[in-house]
Amino acid sequence: MKIIDLYIIRKFLGTFFYSIALLSVVIIIFDLSEKIDDFLEKEAPFRAIVFEYYLNFIPFFVNMFSYLFTFISVIFFTSKMASNTEIVAILSSGISFRRFLHPYFISAAFIGILSLILANFIIPNTNKTLWEFEKTYIKNPIRNEDMNIHMQINPGVFIYVESFNTSTKTGQKFSLEQFDIEGKLIFKINSDRFSWVPETSQWRINNYYTRTIEGDRERLVKGLEMDTTLNLHPSEFTIISDDIKTMDYFELKAFIEKERLRGSPKVNEYRVEQYRRYAFPFSTLILTLIGVSLSSRKVRGGIGMHLGVGIALTFSYILFMQVSQVFAAVGGVPPMLAVWIPNIIYGLLSIYMIRVAPK
Repeated sequence: MKIIDLYIIRKFLGTFFYSIALLSVVIIIFDLSEKIDDFLEKEAPFRAIVFEYYLNFIPFFVNMFSYLFTFISVIFFTSKMASNTEIVAILSSGISFRRFLHPYFISAAFIGILSLILANFIIPNTNKTLWEFEKTYIKNPIRNEDMNIHMQINPGVFIYVESFNTSTKTGQKFSLEQFDIEGKLIFKINSDRFSWVPETSQWRINNYYTRTIEGDRERLVKGLEMDTTLNLHPSEFTIISDDIKTMDYFELKAFIEKERLRGSPKVNEYRVEQYRRYAFPFSTLILTLIGVSLSSRKVRGGIGMHLGVGIALTFSYILFMQVSQVFAAVGGVPPMLAVWIPNIIYGLLSIYMIRVAPK
């Protein structure tokens, strides 16, 4: 590694961390002014505000805007180098434009790996503390999944609940269906009401009737009350806002597999979160290449033109990523494809721009 490499890396990472630290302070000040009434009303301790809320908020904020600040940093310091004729001097000394990009690759890879570690292992743990603080002192992020619930609780065993109250742990209009390996119905139970019995960890089913199918014969049984064990817990009727964001890589992978077996309709939404944790760090490299290609040429007017064109490209990239994720969640597009399509398209664009930049 040469002196010029260290010079560019220092400029790149220095500008990145300085700009994101500066904006973090501004965001914290605005956030504090907005939530100060909640903190005072619920008597949040100063230590909890600093160490449980804002200290855990910073990694989330840094990772969320890392690719955007990567691009802004590249545009800013590369444009200054170009306006000071530093890039012309570097290329005139015999260094090729491709070799000139090496320190940019190293810096972008460092930020990308940092973002990957943050997204998959550090931020999920900090989010747990963050959400607990918000639930206690700001808001209650719990909401009930209480209408028309369909769920697979075991292979071939499906339940339906018309409504469920998480406070009383009671559901209305409950049915359970069991199918054999050929997909034929072999057992069904319907009831008007069912409730959780914490003393026995069982479900109490009221006003029920069962239907058992054995070949060509059917047996019907009717009863007033029955206690039974199901592979189901009342907590599974409760959704915590952004709950999957508190799961690290291994927890999220196990959770998705569990939800897939249960037949959850939100599996694609969970997979989008899983794949975006890899796709977003990769975007730092793409935006670095676009930034270098735009700002490495000296133009009149300084960095204004570079920033204008670059920010337009960046926001179109971010918009494309958001839209593609929506299509993955509700539009039937495979989650991995939907998450990676923006990276593929803008990656090809960045390669083209880098190829024509020296000319």
